[in-house]
Order: sequence, then C-alpha cells, then structure tokens
Amino acid sequence: MLSAEVSLPLWLYLALLALAGYALVMSVLFPGARWFLRRRLNLAVERINTSLQIKIRPLQQTRRQVLIDQLIFDQDVLAMIEQTSREQDVPRQVLQQRVRVFAREIVPAFNAYIYYRVFYWLAKRMSRFIYRIRVGASHPRRLRQLDPESTVVFVMNHRSNMDYILVSYLAAERAALSYAVGEWARIFPLETLIRAMGAFFVRRNSRDPLYRKVLERYIHLATGNGVCQAVFPEGRLSRDGKPGEARLGFLDYILRHYDWQRDRSVVFIPVAINYDHILEDENLLDWDDRAGHPSAMEHCKRLGSFLRRNLLAGPRRRFARYGYAGVNFGEPLDMGEYSKEHGLDLNRLDKEQRIAKVADIASLLMARVQQVMPVLPAPLAALALLRNAGKPLTSLEIAGACDDIIDEMIAGGSPMKKSEKPRPRTVQNALHLMLEHGLVLEQDDHFRIHPDKSGLLEFYANSIRHLV
Repeated sequence: MLSAEVSLPLWLYLALLALAGYALVMSVLFPGARWFLRRRLNLAVERINTSLQIKIRPLQQTRRQVLIDQLIFDQDVLAMIEQTSREQDVPRQVLQQRVRVFAREIVPAFNAYIYYRVFYWLAKRMSRFIYRIRVGASHPRRLRQLDPESTVVFVMNHRSNMDYILVSYLAAERAALSYAVGEWARIFPLETLIRAMGAFFVRRNSRDPLYRKVLERYIHLATGNGVCQAVFPEGRLSRDGKPGEARLGFLDYILRHYDWQRDRSVVFIPVAINYDHILEDENLLDWDDRAGHPSAMEHCKRLGSFLRRNLLAGPRRRFARYGYAGVNFGEPLDMGEYSKEHGLDLNRLDKEQRIAKVADIASLLMARVQQVMPVLPAPLAALALLRNAGKPLTSLEIAGACDDIIDEMIAGGSPMKKSEKPRPRTVQNALHLMLEHGLVLEQDDHFRIHPDKSGLLEFYANSIRHLV
C-alpha cells in the first residue's frame, strides 16, 4: 500500500515545487537575511555613535511600521478622528484610513548606512565640487558643551536648495539631521532615498486639521525622543535675498507641549547660510511668473550643461564660477534655561498666549541667524557697487568700499573682526565671478552694474544689507 505509485500532472508538480520554494525562501532565507542585515546595521550604528556628539536615537532605529501604528492609535489623533467624524458626518473607518495615508506619507525610514555611507559621501563631494566652504561659530565652546541627551534643532535661513546638502555635510560628524521636505521630492527613486536619510514629507499650507494633527504628533514624537531636527522657519526660499520672517507652525509643534521641568531639553542652534553665487538665482527672482518656470526637460538640459562645463574643470576654474559658500553657527538657545529665566510654561498657556510667546522665540532665533550671516566677497562687492550705482569703479576702489562697509557692520554690532576683511585679490576674484555670470560689465579694470542685472545684484546685496 505504501509502495504504491502516485502520478501527478507536470503542471501540478511544478506548481507544488514553486510553492515549496516560496515557503522555504519566506520562512527560512528571508528571516535569516533580515537578521543578518539588521545585525550588521546595528553594529554600524554602534560604530557611528562613538564619533557623534548627538547619538542616533533608538526611535530612528525603530521599524517604520511600528511608528506608523503609534501615530494611527495616538490618543490625540483618535480624539481628532472622533471630533471630525461628528462635525463632518464621516464614518470613523474612512477617517482612520486617511490617517493611515497621512502617517505613511510623513514617517521616514531612516537608514544609518545610507545616511553615512551614501548621502554623506554625496553631500561632501557635491559641496566641495561646487564651492569653497567657509565655516564659523560665534560660540564654539557652547556648541561643544551641548548636552548629548538634548533635542537639537538647527534653525536656518533658506537661500538655496543646496542648503540641505551643505548643512547635512557640515553637521554629519556631530549629528544625523532630519528635515521636513516638500511634496516636490515625492518622485521615485528620490522619495525612497530621502526617507532613508531620515527626512519626512510635509504638505505645504495644508488646511486639513486631521493632517495637521498627525504631523504635530509625529514632530512631538520625534523631538520628545531626541531626534535632531533641521528647520527652515521662513518656509520657502528667499525671493529677494533678504532674510524672511519666521512662520510659527513647526516651532509651535515642537514647543506647544514642552515642559522644561520634566521633558528632554530642547536646544535651538541658529545657522546662517550665504553664497557668492546661487545656482537657481534667476529662477527665484522670476518665481511669481509661472509661465517662466522651466519644464522638467529644461531642468535636465541645465543639469547636463552644468555637468559638461564643470566635470572636467579644475577647482580654480570652478571657484571662479561659483566662489564661496559660508555657514555660520550662532548662539544656541536652550529652551530649559530660557523658560526658567522667563518663568515660561508653554504647555499651560492657551493658544493665543502660546502663539505670542512662540513668535517672540522665533523672532529671537531669526535675529541670531541674521547676526551671524556670512559676509562673502560677492555680496559685499554687490553692495559696494549698488552704493555707487552708475559710477564705474576700479577693483581697488571697490575693495576700499568693501572695507568701509565692514567697518560699518562692526560699528553696528556685527561679530565680524577687522582681520576678516577680504583682501583686494579676493574682491577682484569676486568681481570676475560676477563678470562670468553677467552681473557686471568691465572695461580697463573699471566695473559697473549691467543695466539688465541690477535686480540680481540687489538679490545678493540684500543677504548682508541688514548688517549695515
């Protein structure tokens, strides 16, 4: 009986064989591979943490699905679902599904290996490829003495899309930053890479209270667990070159439940960014003209032209085209100390009182950002030319005018030093950079503003005009 033969059709035998193979892979090989990769990743995180001032937090190593579930079943989110269901007469199941979509959209999938082995390498190469980088700090001792268990939030002005790359590269040896990124980046494969870098996507100007509640609770979860954040309070790139006013949404999400007596300390670090030349400067000036926006094909052509012009060019030639990028770190603001000094309990204030206090904090932070704005040669030369509009000046006369401007800045309380004044040769290099981009005209070493480019010159001069 047991030795009787059983015959099966070939198609059924192949189907059973495929199912057995699938079961073997899913039950044995995949779990083993996941365990091996997770172990290697944990070892990599441990090695990386030994060199970081602000460690990679356990929350950043938590499985993404766990964080999504935590947001979906957050008590405040559930209360908002209940309220919205009553007000809009929408079934709870429908709202729960919307919350699930919002949570999956927001929650990142941080991968330390990709951040430090891929993104950091790319950010470093790109930053150094395009610019010569200047870095400064007005209070270096305080930055070195930050509590490693605090939640650090970098508060930055927004000059260019290079800001993300530049600051991530400069801060990578001390912390892994988490950015809020707009919906423009939700395209494959960029979306996957951005999530792996720890960034999260935000719908700009969303009026949906349910979405705002999910976003608020994620930010509260991340900051409460010490995840290092990077914030652009202006909310958008500067259109005129001037530092803008801070929007309060993100800062309010961080601070509305903050209890300085019990919670982890929150430390804001002002970061000022400036450039001799911004790659997308003309696009920013023409932003309101929607018809003038380049198409995706035009973007690709510009990228190809950029690579063709610069891949084989030496560093001196690239420096003549793009100049310096400056990043200065300002005086940190410890919310624990600030709250204690001002007797401030933000979590106990009603909305109007809290918003007023957050606005004061935002103004203080933006003032500290503006105070340490890098004074680079090209914006300085632009300001000197605009002060003498219509009058051709030699490079030496422009260098002298730059010295006078810096003296005014120092007299006005700028933390600059006279030893930081640019040399005449540096000013001359900046003028040739501006000549390369058509901002000025030159004849016999006499420079004057190009009549069609005065708007761009104002754009660069406005970045430092507030210091005068």
